[in-house]
Amino acid sequence: MRGQWALLRGRDNPLRRATDRREGWVALGALLLLVIGAPAAGWAGGTVADAALQQSVRAQHEERHRVDAVVVGRAPGRERSAGDPEGGERAARIWVVASWQAPDGSPRTGEVATASGPGAPGSPLRIWTDEAGLPVSPPMDGRTARSHAVLAGIGTFLLAAGCVEAGRRAVVGHMVRQRYAQLDREWAAAGADWGRAGTGG
Repeated sequence: MRGQWALLRGRDNPLRRATDRREGWVALGALLLLVIGAPAAGWAGGTVADAALQQSVRAQHEERHRVDAVVVGRAPGRERSAGDPEGGERAARIWVVASWQAPDGSPRTGEVATASGPGAPGSPLRIWTDEAGLPVSPPMDGRTARSHAVLAGIGTFLLAAGCVEAGRRAVVGHMVRQRYAQLDREWAAAGADWGRAGTGG
């Protein structure tokens, strides 16, 4: 972005063209957007993402309940799975068959995942269920939500900076093409009289 120096150097230079000044202003505007606009966009994006994620965290904690279950046995044919995709728990998880009570007191039995060892039948186990008593993944915690919001802010900043630079390149490229087209027209006009006596004063 060398064009911004054109506004500070050679302002009285008679060879300085109007296009040089315009390119300088474009570069200066892009620089201001990179220094002020892109960080502001990143902060705004992170703030919006954090508010949405924190609201999701509160909703998940209201809708999901941690209940006591009892291990019945190892779930047949189930392998280890990756951590919770919502970011609640990252450790590898093991599937077991367990029994527990739904919020209405009715008994439930099903396959659930645990980050600890499966334990012997009859071992206690804490699981998360929804309002109907069906097993669900643990709710997202506030720290994980904040980390996601920070990443969203950084991504917004990088996207905004990329858009500013792409816009600057597009505008300057258009101005350069216009300059070359103008030079071609001037050379074409001069070429008609080139070499004639009395021309070129």
